[in-house]
Amino acid sequence: MAELIANLKLVKNKITIASARRSPEYKYFEPRLVAVSKLKPVELIVDAYKAGQRHFGENYVNELLEKGNDPIILETCTNIHWHFIGHLQRNKVNKLLSVPNLYVIESIDNEKLASAVNTSWINYRKDENLKLKVMVQVNTSKEQEKNGCEITNVCPLVQHIIANCKNLEFIGLMTIGMFGYDYSKEPNPDFLCLKECRENVSKQLDIDLKQIELSMGMSNDYEHAVELGSTNVRVGTAIFGERPKKNI
Repeated sequence: MAELIANLKLVKNKITIASARRSPEYKYFEPRLVAVSKLKPVELIVDAYKAGQRHFGENYVNELLEKGNDPIILETCTNIHWHFIGHLQRNKVNKLLSVPNLYVIESIDNEKLASAVNTSWINYRKDENLKLKVMVQVNTSKEQEKNGCEITNVCPLVQHIIANCKNLEFIGLMTIGMFGYDYSKEPNPDFLCLKECRENVSKQLDIDLKQIELSMGMSNDYEHAVELGSTNVRVGTAIFGERPKKNI
């Protein structure tokens, strides 16, 4: 537990330092830290929660379903905020939406998925006026193995969510980006691309730029992402340590 708390404190300190280096245009918010707990035991999540962490990210629906309903989590982590950050298949929408304390789905990447989530959320929300927060995932690196909508489809997808998905609240854009990019030479092009997508959404759909979040940056580049204006960083290994390989 001591190591996890030290790691968590270090990551938060680095975020604070990186925030101080940001352009003045980003001073209106403090970046949110999402502790990515995939393939990690419930005990570590509880330890991080007790240390003050509230936002946690999971990549797999079944794993989040199990953790979200764990009696220890339900009893101890009453104000936990779950972020689903993995690829979501339509046949698993109902499973995901049944998770207690689901805060946001960051990986909406097509209209059919958005519509399916919108329709099903009615059956799981506790308050009929409660909208589910969603982000649109963008494949900024254009890698075939990556999920996310194409750059040209970002505005139409956001428009679809706003116009046709009344049970959802669009809050921003997310990208994973190309792994291992050397940002010491120049800014990460995936992060710059996501920022450009946000500007396009803001202009074309008449949405205040400050109302569109940017979820970008992971353990290897979250400080760089913060400097470029990320509102939401997803950090796993730097907090919880290396993950075991997932059994397929």
